[in-house]
Amino acid sequence: LPVDPVAALALPAEARVEHRVPKEMLVEHGAPTAADKRRIRQGVQEFRWRAALKPATVGVDAYHDHRRDYREVVVVEATLRAGGTRLVELLHRSIPYPLLLVTWRGGVATISAAHKRGSLAESAKTVLDGDVVAVELRGFEEPVVRAFHEALALDKLPRDSLLALYRGWVHALQAMRIASVTGRFVLPDSTEASAARAAALAEHERLESRIAQLQATARKRKQMVQLVSINLELQRLRQHRDAVLAVLGNRER
Repeated sequence: LPVDPVAALALPAEARVEHRVPKEMLVEHGAPTAADKRRIRQGVQEFRWRAALKPATVGVDAYHDHRRDYREVVVVEATLRAGGTRLVELLHRSIPYPLLLVTWRGGVATISAAHKRGSLAESAKTVLDGDVVAVELRGFEEPVVRAFHEALALDKLPRDSLLALYRGWVHALQAMRIASVTGRFVLPDSTEASAARAAALAEHERLESRIAQLQATARKRKQMVQLVSINLELQRLRQHRDAVLAVLGNRER
């Protein structure tokens, strides 16, 4: 990404905020446990509100129903002292709006997004609606990065509503995660296709983990019978992995 990743979004000046957020506000709203409070205090160096996307600032209608309130979408940037998926999740929880989060650690940017909905237990609160989708921006070929940049830009996103716009960012992030496996950046042609690809990616990650475990086990075994059994299981898992990889690589629009 550019030196300023927010520049890739190509947002109008009206949407810019550039406001620093006190760390204690994040602790108060995003940390349910004492350990999480420490994680935010120790892990976050700076947290800055970069932009606010509203109908008046980007010309896209709000979306609101009994579950979701997308009257405002925000872009925030954080410099971290420590990493970890839990800290990123806590930062998403700390802001009541759907947000595109850019975090920096060791000179490497990670971009993440997560849908939100109203809490069933407390009507005034919002909770994450599904997993955080995050991509660490290193190790990609230039054409993949260029395609990702283009997909993030405001004029390339759906404009039916702020929900549709935000969903476009989520789809781009998911496509980038898949590109880390396939080497190709391909946007889904529907929400259903994106969900199917996300499921295939999760299965691919599960299979890779299991294959690595079995390979480590095989290195410790000396009995031929055990090695034969492990090798047969590895062969089955690799075939399954290749089939899943074919699904990920072939879902083009």
